[in-house]
Amino acid sequence: MSTTHRRHCAIYTDGGARGNPGPAAAGGVIIADDGSTVAEISEYLGITTNNVAEYRALILVLERAIGAGFREADICIDSELIVKQLSGEYRVKDEKMIPLHQRVKNLLSQFQAATINHVGRDQNKRADKLVNAVLDARAAGA
Repeated sequence: MSTTHRRHCAIYTDGGARGNPGPAAAGGVIIADDGSTVAEISEYLGITTNNVAEYRALILVLERAIGAGFREADICIDSELIVKQLSGEYRVKDEKMIPLHQRVKNLLSQFQAATINHVGRDQNKRADKLVNAVLDARAAGA
């Protein structure tokens, strides 16, 4: 099966900073329709804010999903701010977030269909765990 015709996936992303700003990380999971995990992605981001980390996580995972050939996605994020900014309900006022918001919009335009859903933290545990693993390893000097 060609990767260019892959169907639909679910995407869960999370970003976090310890301190705001503080050491930050991004994480996310891509799950195929059959329930299999396509990718678990995490990255240390340096010192930044929670909201920047949320956007960076979304960018990281969207890029991977596009690269894997997915063209439809249900995206789940526990940041109400990011969800409402992407829906246009809230304006993006923070200058650090404007280019990140635009990058996400550009990535989303590459999907044939994409929904962005606000979920509770309890529904985003895998992505949250990836973020905390990176931050814990960093704090431990790994």
